[in-house]
Amino acid sequence: MAASPVLASAVLGTILALAAPELTPIHRAGYCAFYDECGRNPEVNVSLVSSNVPCLYNQPARLATGAVLQLLRSVCPELVRGDNDTWVCCTLRQLTALQVSVALSGTVLARCPSCSRNFANLYCNNICSPNQSLFTNVTRMVNRTTVLGVQEAVVEYQCFYSQRYADAAFDSCKGVRLPATGGYAIDTMCGIYGARLCTTQRWLNFQGDKNNGLAPLQIDFQLVPNGTQPGDGIEPLDERAWGCSEALSSDQQPCSCQDCAESCPPVPAPPSPAPPFRLGAADGALVICVMLFGFFALVFLTALMCRRKKKKAAVPAPRRGCAVQLGTCSHHFLASVFCHWGTLVAGHPLPVLVVAVVVAAGLSAGMATLQLTTDPVELWSAPGSQARQEKAFYDEHFGPFLRTCQVIVTARDQRPGATYDSVVLGAKNFSGVLSAEVLQALLELQDQLTGASVWVQEEGREVTLQDVCYAPLNPSGPSLADCCINSVTQYFQNNRTRLAMVATQTVGKETGTVDWHDHLIYCVNSPLSFKDITALELSCMAEYGGPVFPYIALGGYPDSEYTQAEALIITYSLNNFPRSDPRHKWVLSWEQRFLEVVRDFQRNHSQNLSISFMAERSLEDEINRTTGEDIPVFAVSYLVVFAYIALALGEYTAWRRVLVESKVTLALGGIAVVLGAVFASMGFLALLGLPSSLIILEVVPFLVLAVGADNIFIFVQEYQQSQREAGETREQHIGRVLAQVAPSMLLCSLSEVICFLLGALSSMPAVRTFALTASVAIAFDFLLQMSGFVALLALDARRQEAARFDICCCCGTEKEGPTGPGLRVLRPFLSHFYTPLLLHRLIRPLVVLLFLFFSFAGLYLILQVSVGLDQEIAMPEDSYMLQYFSDMNQYLPVGVPTYFVTTSGYNFSTPEGTNGICSSAGCDDNSLTQMIQYATRFPNVSYLAIPATSWVDDFLDWLNPTGRCCRIHLFGNLTGQFCPSTSNDISCALGQCLNATRRPTVEEFERFLPWFLHDLPTLQCAKGGLGAYDTAVSMDANGTIVASRFMAYQRPLRTSQEYTAALRAARALAENITGTLRQVPGTDPDFRVFPYTVTYVYYEQYLTVVGEGLFTLALCLVPTFLVSFVLLGMDLRSSVATLITITMILLDTVGIMALWDIPYNAVALINLVAAVGISVEFVSHLTCAFAHSTKPTRVERAAEATITMGSKVVAGVAMTNLPGIVVLAFAKAQLIQIFFFRLNLIITLAGLAHGLVFLPVLLSYMGPSPQATSGDSKGSAGPDMGLAVGNPCFEGSVRQQR
Repeated sequence: MAASPVLASAVLGTILALAAPELTPIHRAGYCAFYDECGRNPEVNVSLVSSNVPCLYNQPARLATGAVLQLLRSVCPELVRGDNDTWVCCTLRQLTALQVSVALSGTVLARCPSCSRNFANLYCNNICSPNQSLFTNVTRMVNRTTVLGVQEAVVEYQCFYSQRYADAAFDSCKGVRLPATGGYAIDTMCGIYGARLCTTQRWLNFQGDKNNGLAPLQIDFQLVPNGTQPGDGIEPLDERAWGCSEALSSDQQPCSCQDCAESCPPVPAPPSPAPPFRLGAADGALVICVMLFGFFALVFLTALMCRRKKKKAAVPAPRRGCAVQLGTCSHHFLASVFCHWGTLVAGHPLPVLVVAVVVAAGLSAGMATLQLTTDPVELWSAPGSQARQEKAFYDEHFGPFLRTCQVIVTARDQRPGATYDSVVLGAKNFSGVLSAEVLQALLELQDQLTGASVWVQEEGREVTLQDVCYAPLNPSGPSLADCCINSVTQYFQNNRTRLAMVATQTVGKETGTVDWHDHLIYCVNSPLSFKDITALELSCMAEYGGPVFPYIALGGYPDSEYTQAEALIITYSLNNFPRSDPRHKWVLSWEQRFLEVVRDFQRNHSQNLSISFMAERSLEDEINRTTGEDIPVFAVSYLVVFAYIALALGEYTAWRRVLVESKVTLALGGIAVVLGAVFASMGFLALLGLPSSLIILEVVPFLVLAVGADNIFIFVQEYQQSQREAGETREQHIGRVLAQVAPSMLLCSLSEVICFLLGALSSMPAVRTFALTASVAIAFDFLLQMSGFVALLALDARRQEAARFDICCCCGTEKEGPTGPGLRVLRPFLSHFYTPLLLHRLIRPLVVLLFLFFSFAGLYLILQVSVGLDQEIAMPEDSYMLQYFSDMNQYLPVGVPTYFVTTSGYNFSTPEGTNGICSSAGCDDNSLTQMIQYATRFPNVSYLAIPATSWVDDFLDWLNPTGRCCRIHLFGNLTGQFCPSTSNDISCALGQCLNATRRPTVEEFERFLPWFLHDLPTLQCAKGGLGAYDTAVSMDANGTIVASRFMAYQRPLRTSQEYTAALRAARALAENITGTLRQVPGTDPDFRVFPYTVTYVYYEQYLTVVGEGLFTLALCLVPTFLVSFVLLGMDLRSSVATLITITMILLDTVGIMALWDIPYNAVALINLVAAVGISVEFVSHLTCAFAHSTKPTRVERAAEATITMGSKVVAGVAMTNLPGIVVLAFAKAQLIQIFFFRLNLIITLAGLAHGLVFLPVLLSYMGPSPQATSGDSKGSAGPDMGLAVGNPCFEGSVRQQR
């Protein structure tokens, strides 16, 4: 180790020997190396500040007196020794220039006092130290002719610092933040390296680079290892450097935690997500489900064994109790009412039909006022929800969220990358998409978009980009150059000439060419620079005046290697307007033009570039487009269903009677009844002011058609299979049949109506509107079937008896009765094969165990169903948005901005209030911005990647008296008014707003804040608030802050589950901040902080959709049970069987959703609510038939119900749904394929399996026992009597026969 200082000394000695040491022959304490100014540096062409250089002067330091001493106390207090004992190597001119330079850095670094002081001391010692010659060695000078004659101007010198001192100064500054960007101040002070790769040497090298636009001459900083002496009398500067956690004095504060890691209290890591529930090494949920299955299977088998033992003993049939007698009476009453009603309608079919048509048509006319809701916010987010209220608050105070148009450009596989060897910056790899050809193409696209205009017919005017663009630095009267456009070509200000610039540059002994590659390398690492360090001398700032951060303009790069980016991103930010504002049409029209231009560009460059794009309107446009394109698919689906009903209703006895026994007209009439009910319900609700939606137009007709077709099949087939009694008229026959089937139809319809009414309690607007529409539609459908369809059946029966042809009733054939029963396939199959096998004593236990297994498997799989709806699913398969979503997920390095919004009730102007928000020195450790910064340390939990911008912090820096930002005219016509930093008016030379670095008083805060918010950022004052913060603070007429926002960035979010988790995490963070700020004195108890971003209003539903879904479905099951219990004569067992079966259908449906990749969301919930209604059709008719059967045993009753009602359920529900569902598989929209084809297919098949397989077996075990009557038995009914048993109309006709 001892050899190291010797080696270092030898190297430094060599450097000194090569550096023309004769220019500074004396290296001694009290001697200068240069002094005073000798004019501008002839080697600096472009400089953002004065480039005056010092004169060569290797003589003793001068005594500081008068104005020099006074200014020195302010700028370099560490150099002041006393009034008559302070020596310096600088003049007043140099000290004034130094003050300007320190002020420039102070606006960025002042938030961390120790860093600001250390950085100022570097230059104070370099320029004014009386011991300047000890650590300075002039290496180059030029002769300059001035008024004083020929002078030697220093243009380059060496500066020797000890490694300890330089490292300490760098360490104090490396963590200082830029509140306006969320990044680090060192990003602007380390050139091409940025904060990530910056070191002490690189930091100082940039400060001494004459090409950086700020340094007036070249400084070669030499860092001397500790304990090493360079020799030749040189002693490295080794002054004290304050650590960032140290206070400069007892009345000052150390740097805050956000700027200095050493100042941070221990921040415990947030708890990681709970691990999956496990029992040992096994999945805990699976183990529990298996155990539950085993338990219930054991209970079932035990009960079965006990039941068989009991059967050996004679058990008398239970007597009829009061509940049973009451149920029988209620059933007889309903049957009697429907019998008389049916007879009445059948006797007067035309008047009834006319009344039904008039009423349905009248209500349907209300559809003229129907309003279709297409806005996703209005569809899925309740007006009273937290997200909607927060959105309304944000829009009221800050305006609607900006609209975005974005293009992502990537190279085709055949475009190889290349290595560029920069003479200034070294070798860098460039991806295939970062080429001059591609950049020129991007400029071509942006030129077309900049010049794009569109005629808005409604406004009678042409709209251009400048009419709708977001112009942060010139919001009142923007030009095209002011529009906020972020792209990689903005590093060249979207200028072809600058992109094509080439220059020759010499670095050391190497001379080479610099071009756009060098400028780009520099800008992506130092995006806030006004001038690069190459001979091109170009700015990195965008044409509109703001910075272009590489994580906004580039994507798909590894580890901040920006030049290896695989994607170039162009983002147009547009103003947003309420839908009622005429300008909303402007921006929609321009976005449409944007899409047209980009599509043309995509076609023209498809050979070598892959281009994806979107506009703010794209999502809604594509959803509406696919809905329109899939209307023919829905039409075909309905036509298939109509054709099936028309053909299946007929019962054909002979070929010659086909046209007579056909039921096409009746089927079309039944379909008209169903559609009339749907249209009448929509018209009725439209008259009440309830809007509808496309999903209602797609789902409700399907649901009502399934319910209505089932009732049609039950009624018509029961009529066809029922024989007219002797002496019974056609009208009485129809009335008797209606009495047989109407109670069952009433049971189903009433259950469904109440079910959907309770479903309307959902907070989701789309679910609520769907449930209300479905409820009213099913009610209207039942009423129209009881009136209009009964009348149609009566007319059709009259036609058939007159042997008139169907459809063409003017023609007919000879009258003759049917030659026998019609062609029947399903019922004989059920009677002779299916039912005996299903209800076999060995098969029944297996069926129960199998469906029990399915249910608990479904219960386990429910836990595996993903919750959410990814945006891709809402798009059609051929949508251009799918490619955009894919590229966005693959390439975008940051997520959307997230604002933390404060409401009224917080006093920012008090010192306590200010400290509760800010994050600079003196601010609270648990301030708003500090807590957000803590959260960004754990992005996997908080989902935040970049800390919040803070107008409070930049306002405090703007007020700092060491800078030029906040000044007041002290005299003249503008006395008391704001003096901009660019003004050199003598009236504000000493007019700093504050006389010391401190918190402003309440009066000062309220006076100066509006000045700050409207101050344009400049090189002299980069902290001006215009553009960054002018819209971040909302004040009332009295100047009181009623709302403010602080912008952070989320990490990239890929799935709806991540978006939901990000919302949950942001709300938890905001709650913690709210609790902290409410403890600040003077804070209103109702004050709160909430997070807001444009996506929250869509994803909030997923925070509660599971609980809400369980609640809604449970509510739907309650009326199903209660109505069954009442209408089945207080039959608890049958009602419980109905409830169990429908619950099992839902369990299996949701379980299969997990297997078929169907996520759970509001659309799925709508279908599940509809599934309850369809399940009622599968279950309740059969249960009703079982309950009213008079067979002596449960098995026989179950068999009779399966045979008589099973065929009608299969024909009326399953076969009505399945053909139409299968057609939906050909829809373009993934949403329809997944939630209408897949999910409805699952619902139908699960309902059919449970209704036709499980329910008969369940009823054979737990159905009510046959009741013994208190009097004589009336005997048993024959197998073909169906629901006629117990029908008072039937009994009356029998008495008449006797």
